[in-house]
Amino acid sequence: MTVAPETTGGARPASREKRRRPGRTGAVVAVAVVLLAGGVIVVTDPFAAGPVASSSQSAAATGLAKVTTTTLSARSVENGTLGFAGGCQVVNNAGGRVTALPAVGDVVAQGGTLYKVDGKPVVLLQGGVPLYRALSWGMSGPDVQQLNAALVALGYASGLDSASDFFSGRTYRALTKLQKAVGLTETGQLALDQAVFVPVGEARVTKVNAVTGSAAPNGGTLLEVSSTQRVVTLAVNARRQSSIEVGDRVTISLPDGKTTPGAVTSVGKVATEQGDEGSGDATVEVLVTPSEPAATGRLDKAPVQVSIVSETVADVLAVPVNALLAVAGGGYAVEVVEKDGQHRVVPVTTGLFDDDEGEVEVSGRGLAAGQDVVVPAS
Repeated sequence: MTVAPETTGGARPASREKRRRPGRTGAVVAVAVVLLAGGVIVVTDPFAAGPVASSSQSAAATGLAKVTTTTLSARSVENGTLGFAGGCQVVNNAGGRVTALPAVGDVVAQGGTLYKVDGKPVVLLQGGVPLYRALSWGMSGPDVQQLNAALVALGYASGLDSASDFFSGRTYRALTKLQKAVGLTETGQLALDQAVFVPVGEARVTKVNAVTGSAAPNGGTLLEVSSTQRVVTLAVNARRQSSIEVGDRVTISLPDGKTTPGAVTSVGKVATEQGDEGSGDATVEVLVTPSEPAATGRLDKAPVQVSIVSETVADVLAVPVNALLAVAGGGYAVEVVEKDGQHRVVPVTTGLFDDDEGEVEVSGRGLAAGQDVVVPAS
């Protein structure tokens, strides 16, 4: 219950981007006047003899709430975009006519056919190094190592070391098994037009740059893909970068009105200017990973809101925010109702405001968990 003071001051301060626990001294003046709907409460030297009884009762409809010991959190709300993590272009190395293409939204797993040229499949394999040369027995290098790792992951290799960067006899035999499974000629050599390496083991098609029957753009971008991992991307004002950390808990508000939990997984270190140079509108990219990806649905590039927990305090006394009384000259108090029905005003120092819970951290002489405090009637 917030009541306007007789003189200036006493209003709740504007919410901060990241609240810090204030100091515990100097919060209440020695002589303060609190106006209630039905009369005046005078608090005289609250630090000398403790809280004093109120001089009158409020005529306004009121109720009671408990002082509790609890955990509170401060949050900030950011606009974001829900989509899929990662993104890369698929460069085609096969010459001929495109005879089969996936559709946007299709998911192709490692070892599956991504598209076809002249009826021949081009296989998706996981790896960060593009297929820039044909691979065969006796060769070595990081591209061979990722081929070995892919063959092991697909279950085609027996006794093959996934960390080996050497194209061995085991690699040869495993590769022929893969070629047979997808319908390629079993040569035991990986030609440039037979596969593409992408950084993800399961690719979701995000863009198709060709149509069936068209000439395959040799060396051109035929498709664009992403991972299937759900992610929310935020563009946060660079001035707030230090207030957000990897691991911060969040609540994601989805387009259908539902919410789902998540956590900050990346905070950018390079700012991007959004307006005129020097305007102060620079932002950094913050990535949030949902804890329950299935709950986010399948929408791509969907607008969402993310509530980030930027600070938490545990085992503190708390009251509903509307239990606060603004004290003339600044500060706050609460009206405590004793078991015998007597009312007294207790000056308090406020700490963290939890807007989601509608509660505020308080401390004050004579204040304890379990006490009743006056709040406006609901």
